[in-house]
Amino acid sequence: MTMTARLSDMTGFRAPSLIRNPHVQTLLPRILRPPPLVWRGEWFDLPDGDEVELGWVSPEPQDDEAPILVMFHGLEGSIASPYASAILGTAAHVGHRALIMHFRGCGSRPNRRPRAYHSGDTGDARVVLEELRRRYPLAPLRVCGVSLGGNMLLRLLAEPGSEVLGIASALVISAPLDLAACSERLSQGFSRVYERHLLKSLKRKVIPRLVSGELPLEASAEQVARVKRLRDYDDIITAPLHGFANAEDYYTRASSGPVLDRIAVPTWLVHAEDDPFMPADLLQRFPRRSAKLKVEVSRHGGHVGFMRGSGWRYTPWLEERTIQFLGG
Repeated sequence: MTMTARLSDMTGFRAPSLIRNPHVQTLLPRILRPPPLVWRGEWFDLPDGDEVELGWVSPEPQDDEAPILVMFHGLEGSIASPYASAILGTAAHVGHRALIMHFRGCGSRPNRRPRAYHSGDTGDARVVLEELRRRYPLAPLRVCGVSLGGNMLLRLLAEPGSEVLGIASALVISAPLDLAACSERLSQGFSRVYERHLLKSLKRKVIPRLVSGELPLEASAEQVARVKRLRDYDDIITAPLHGFANAEDYYTRASSGPVLDRIAVPTWLVHAEDDPFMPADLLQRFPRRSAKLKVEVSRHGGHVGFMRGSGWRYTPWLEERTIQFLGG
């Protein structure tokens, strides 16, 4: 069942006037970094011989029926990302078994296979969720996707048969529903600061693998070093490494916006109108949505920011939204 949805107000978040600037909202969580989570790593073997690192927040519940929250992080994110502390830490505090699936190459060591991850790659998440259902068959299972991980999660929830994973509900934050448009937005104005930061991290991982001849790509280390735009990186690395013709083909086939009408699990999509990673009309581009999908929009909040407070005491509103989500 599909419907043409109207945007709803985000009733719980109002940005303080002093920090309404989208870049302040985006950067403040990185500046006011929360204490790191205490966690244990588990290297989980994948069917193709590769591996991903699961990060389990400590202490873990003793009850096998304790509810579970699984997070899928953003581009070059990890359990050390500020939003992971806010969301997973909150979930653990209220008695959930909280964990993150690091995408391939984002854990504490390089992945084995000559490939990485991308915005539409749902296979690894599906395998991990199936394993969690096997280990904890009676535990309520909820999922959270942030930025790139949110786009991936939306695509997973729209796939045929996603209901069999037993997901009770999903929370998606700041998802780039239109990858081509978001890539273009990142190349404009101050947003290029974020683009350069992401490219620096991506290059740091891929250049040594190109030098060693590990990756089956025509691109050279020198060519990658000269890349200035995320779209160009996707054109010469992400796309050919994962079976796409080029960046345009990758963006078209991996974007989640066109499949929002197929979401089969109760899902909350949280978005800020001023997100500097995305065009202002992003949500209006995809008006047809599943009745299972609720879109919550705030005027301010930046990209995975949503900071609130007063004076010089600011805290992530995502902690409150996590509690609401887990209690819903």
